[in-house]
Amino acid sequence: MSQSNVMEMTVPQGQEELADYVIDVTPIRRTIAERTLRSVTEIPHALTVVEADVTNLVLLRSKLKDDFLRQEGINLTYFAFFLQAVVRAIKDYPIMNSMWADDKIIVKRDIHLSLLVGTEDSVLAPVIRSADLRNIAGLALEIDRLSQLVRTGKLKLSDMQGGTFTVNNTGAFGSISSFPTVIYPQAAILTFESIVKKPVVVDDRIAVRSMVRLCLALDHRILDGVVCGRFLQRVKENLEAYGPVGSLD
Repeated sequence: MSQSNVMEMTVPQGQEELADYVIDVTPIRRTIAERTLRSVTEIPHALTVVEADVTNLVLLRSKLKDDFLRQEGINLTYFAFFLQAVVRAIKDYPIMNSMWADDKIIVKRDIHLSLLVGTEDSVLAPVIRSADLRNIAGLALEIDRLSQLVRTGKLKLSDMQGGTFTVNNTGAFGSISSFPTVIYPQAAILTFESIVKKPVVVDDRIAVRSMVRLCLALDHRILDGVVCGRFLQRVKENLEAYGPVGSLD
């Protein structure tokens, strides 16, 4: 078969869905590719996972969500509670809020949380600035505001700058365990997986509890297993400390 004949070939009618097709790489996708490649080639990744019992958190959110929706006009998600638990743990272990700078490690004073928000063709990382100065209600409002900016295409470059620690709500897509990639030059990223009911042992008895996995990927140049283990345990303790009765402070 000659080259000219090859070039003239067309997909048979009715078989179009079986043919290969080309997707142009957008500037956003190219930036994601470049940053991800830099992260996995420069950062020695490690992963650690814990499981938390969030049964009482589920009860608390169920109690508060209807009033919050009426007052604020948005849903009260578990993610806001998770962010507060993370912020409080970072305060106890400030090295988690740091960056690699060749011959030094820079521990950031302000806690600016990067969120990963997906669209149809990309994942963007808007930043909640001074997350430690916000209560759960404030975090929920900021999560919704930034998510809306992403989904309406109105997010600015300045909205994605300055993040010091990344959190991701992979549970929103049904994930129960993941291996996240650290966003360069941050030290770590933590995912909040799906909340699922499981039979667990409580006081030597089997009980059905709402459980969630927390997956932490870290830059091993900055962080070691001991501090990360303690940090994850503190996040777990903070999540399990939410009572069935409480407020959004």
